[in-house]
Amino acid sequence: MATKTLTTDTFTDEVQSDGIVLVDFWADWCGPCKMFAPIFEDASNEHPDITFGKVDTEAEPALSQALQITSIPTLMIFRDGIRVFAQAGALPGPELTSLIDQTRKLPMDEVRAQIEAEQAKQQSEQEGQGSGE
Repeated sequence: MATKTLTTDTFTDEVQSDGIVLVDFWADWCGPCKMFAPIFEDASNEHPDITFGKVDTEAEPALSQALQITSIPTLMIFRDGIRVFAQAGALPGPELTSLIDQTRKLPMDEVRAQIEAEQAKQQSEQEGQGSGE
C-alpha cells in the first residue's frame, strides 16, 4: 500500500480510525527524512493492512505545532485511535519492523484501562485542588 499524504483536514480521521496508523513527519530539506523515506515506503508495501501516512511539516505547520513536532523525522504510531509511540529520528528497516510487530501485539484493552485510570487520577487531583484542599 502506498503512503497517504496527511493534512490538517485529514489527520484526525486517519489516526482515530481502527487499526494501526504510522505517521512520518518530514520536510523536503531534511537529509535524515530523505534517508528514512524509502524505508517507510518499503514497510508500507510489506504491511498492506496498516495505514502509512506522511505529514510535510513545511506544508502543515499548524499540525506540526499542535503535535509538538520539534525534530524531524518524527515517527508516530497510533492503534485504534490511541497514540502508542512517538520518537524523533530516522529508523533502520529492522527497527521499524520490530516496532510494527510490537504494536500488533499490544494488549489494547489493558492500554485503554491504563489511560482511563490515569485520566480518573488526574481528574480527582484537579477536583481536590479546586475544593481548596
